Amino acid sequence: MTEHAPAIFVALEGSSFAASIRQSAWAYMTANVAHIASLFFFAGAIAVMDLRLSGALAATSPGHVLKMSRRVALFAFAGLAASGFVLFAAEASHVVINPVFQVKAALIVTGLLNVAYFEWVLAPKVNKLKPLKPMPRDVRMAGFISVGLWLLVAICGRTIAYF
Repeated sequence: MTEHAPAIFVALEGSSFAASIRQSAWAYMTANVAHIASLFFFAGAIAVMDLRLSGALAATSPGHVLKMSRRVALFAFAGLAASGFVLFAAEASHVVINPVFQVKAALIVTGLLNVAYFEWVLAPKVNKLKPLKPMPRDVRMAGFISVGLWLLVAICGRTIAYF
C-alpha cells in the first residue's frame, strides 16, 4: 500500500515517533480514547452553538452562549487535532489514501471555512443581538451547515476503519 502514498506520509509512518506509537502497549489506545473524549466535548460545544444559531435557547444572549461554547470547542478541537495526528501518524501511508479519510479531511477544511466565515462576517451582528430576538437567516443557515458538516466528519472518522 505504501507505494501509492506520497513519500512524506510514508516517511511519517516510518518515523521513530510513529514506530513508538505502534510498538507501545498504551500510546495508540490512549490517543484513541483522547480522540473520542475530545469528540464528545467538541460535539457538545458545537451542538450548543449551532442550536443557539438556529434559534433555540432563545432566552439566552447569543453572544454569551457563543463565547462560552467557543472556548470549549477550541480546546476540544485542539485535543482532536493532537490525538488525531497521533492516530494518523501510526498508519499514515495507509490512511492518507483511504477515500473516506480524504472525504473527512475535505469536510474538516469546509467546516473550518464555515467557522471563519461565521467569525469574520456573521459573529459581529450575532453578538449584538439581545435574547429573544430572531436570528438572521444567514446565521441560521451557518448553524445548520455547521452541525451537518461536523456530524459528517464524525461519521467519516468512525467509517475509515472499514475501507
